[in-house]
Amino acid sequence: MPPTAVHHAPQPVRPTLYAALALAAQDIKLSHTVFALPFAILAAVLARPEGDSAGRFTLQLALVLVCMTLARTWAMLFNRIADHRLDAANPRTERRAIASGALPVGTATVIALSSAGLFWLAAGAFWPLLDNPWPALLAPLALAWVAFYSLTKRFTALCHLVLGIALALSPLCAAIAVAPSSVGLAAAPDFFTSPTAPALYLIALMVALWVGGFDIIYALQDLDYDRTAGLRSIPARLGWTGAVRASRVLHAAAVAALAVAGGLEPRFGVLYALAVAVVAALLITEHIVLARRGRAGLQAAFFTLNGIVSLVFAALAILDLLA
Repeated sequence: MPPTAVHHAPQPVRPTLYAALALAAQDIKLSHTVFALPFAILAAVLARPEGDSAGRFTLQLALVLVCMTLARTWAMLFNRIADHRLDAANPRTERRAIASGALPVGTATVIALSSAGLFWLAAGAFWPLLDNPWPALLAPLALAWVAFYSLTKRFTALCHLVLGIALALSPLCAAIAVAPSSVGLAAAPDFFTSPTAPALYLIALMVALWVGGFDIIYALQDLDYDRTAGLRSIPARLGWTGAVRASRVLHAAAVAALAVAGGLEPRFGVLYALAVAVVAALLITEHIVLARRGRAGLQAAFFTLNGIVSLVFAALAILDLLA
């Protein structure tokens, strides 16, 4: 008798390098960099020393952009890798590249670690090119913090604020990259000797509160799943109504932080005041959409309106500084 044929399950096809990078970029939603990048550019303009050359500032901004893109790639891929089994069990996220197996965990890990290494190299470039060692020295701490967020949902409902703080590092790191003294480092070890420090820290505080607030809204999508899986979040802890109220409190505090920053920074004027008013109006609109449309309004409330918040605020504030 002929031997019985043995059928093997087809092995998954490992994507090419280009396909793997494309899948990674799609999976981490690279477009969401729009949330933090405008605030980083604003902080860089605010921290720029008077009389600094255009060429030097252009190089600083270019390196800041590279660092932000690489740091976010590392953070988001770490998140997707750490959560890939949870994502695979969640109907909302089961089609993500790593969760579905389209992007192997090993390949994603290589891309993530490469991004972290390149981030450190880019941060290190500030030292020989611009005589600024602080980005290189602080880079490991930044990488550790932005990755730490991915683990927090396992043990604290305050994970949203951890994410907010991670994004709030963007304007502070950009300011340090341009002028460490602007936030009280190097030449100005005393916080109060830097005239720009109060406004920069308040803008960073606004980012932390704002991001924490809209991440609570985003997490409403997974309220039931988080409870079933034993994950911790504000929606899982407080329910829909309690989570929305918490988000409103954080967003109100975020607008207050911007208003105080405007009062402390003499270079901010009418355009900045208009920017704060626009942010307040957009956040109120976000919560009206959420109240009226419920789950159907989550995408508009999360991405569209918050993307407009960062772009419009930063544009008006930068114009005010340059006017």
